[in-house]
Amino acid sequence: MEENQKLTGLGVVLVTASSQTQGEAIARSLLENKLAACINMTAVNSFYTWQGKINSDSEWQLIIKTDLALFELVSGKIQELHSYDVPEIIALPIVAGSQSYLSWIKENVNTNVNS
Repeated sequence: MEENQKLTGLGVVLVTASSQTQGEAIARSLLENKLAACINMTAVNSFYTWQGKINSDSEWQLIIKTDLALFELVSGKIQELHSYDVPEIIALPIVAGSQSYLSWIKENVNTNVNS
């Protein structure tokens, strides 16, 4: 990593949901609990291996912007609301971004939330 790049402590969590309704429920819960600042949701076609078979399904991709200090709480809330046995919950760090946008994320999540 270059010297001028440093981890922000913020990240993007990727989650797929089986339906628009389920995706919206997860998004609203994360926002209401101040576990995310913004969530984008879009329809995707997923191809994956499950129980030894190659599958394809229409799903809804959630792109969740949050403070990675909240990852365990975010992951727990998603698992609580998700219908899959093994939901996709992947966190990617934000290494750089517009300072005003990164500040906005920090202002809209509550890292003092208790589980």
